Amino acid sequence: MSPRRKPPTRPPTRVTRQTTSSEDVRLRLDIAYDGTDFAGWATQAGQRTVAGVIDEALTTVFRTPVKLWAAGRTDTGVHATGQVAHVDVPAAALLNAYPRSPRPGDPEFLPLLRRLGRFLPTDVRVLQIRRAPAGFDARFSALRRHYEYRLSTAPYGVEPHRARYLTAWPRDLDVDAMGAAAQQLVGLHDFAAFCRHRPGATTIRELQRLEWSRDGHLITAHVTADAFCWQMVRSLVGALLAVGEHRRTGQWCRELLDAPARSSDFAAAPAQGLTLVGVDYPPDDELASRILITRDLRTR
Repeated sequence: MSPRRKPPTRPPTRVTRQTTSSEDVRLRLDIAYDGTDFAGWATQAGQRTVAGVIDEALTTVFRTPVKLWAAGRTDTGVHATGQVAHVDVPAAALLNAYPRSPRPGDPEFLPLLRRLGRFLPTDVRVLQIRRAPAGFDARFSALRRHYEYRLSTAPYGVEPHRARYLTAWPRDLDVDAMGAAAQQLVGLHDFAAFCRHRPGATTIRELQRLEWSRDGHLITAHVTADAFCWQMVRSLVGALLAVGEHRRTGQWCRELLDAPARSSDFAAAPAQGLTLVGVDYPPDDELASRILITRDLRTR
């Protein structure tokens, strides 16, 4: 009896970068948006949100429901130029992101980036898509987040083309006094006075940078922390604006760190001046261990 011949091996019909594994593939997305017409980042029933419109576009492309998880859940009206998110896509669904005839030399997810550019509204853009390294979690792997808050003290207000991204401030501000008071807040503290309450959430944060700069009428707060609690940046800015107007002292600002709950002595700054400008992550081999540190709930 002659040996049975093996059937001929057929060449793959798709490029080898496309996997047919049943496991999910985690993608990292870098995102920018104008938050003016969004009810914040997080998906909410009956509300237009950043995550909601991107989830919808991705679901259309991949032909299966997917959900984004972000480094920072920005509030209503807050903008971003450096938001980072991840999404887990079934490997089979990932095939829908590739064109039938890929162009040689194109980055893997360039076609997906272009398709999202057509599906998404003009006030949100996905800037980059790549495969996430092992252990990457957009929220829990992050080392720190960077925000900027911008105000204009020009007597005429804010130029129309910048009006959605700057807060017009009608009075002059003592930037030196604000800077001195800000330095007293830097460090690992309980920022309960500066945070809106969330049940079960800690308000202990490490504020790594809080500095002010001035360029003519433009005043900018540069704020960096390992993480931020709800409305923390806008509250820090609001308290320091009171110092800048000489309605409060730097010592008063420092004493707010002793308050056990949100202070009613000042108002949070308006949302429109706030922008998430970047998120830092550790080297790839430290991503998983960073998650353990982040998930460890800090207490007083």
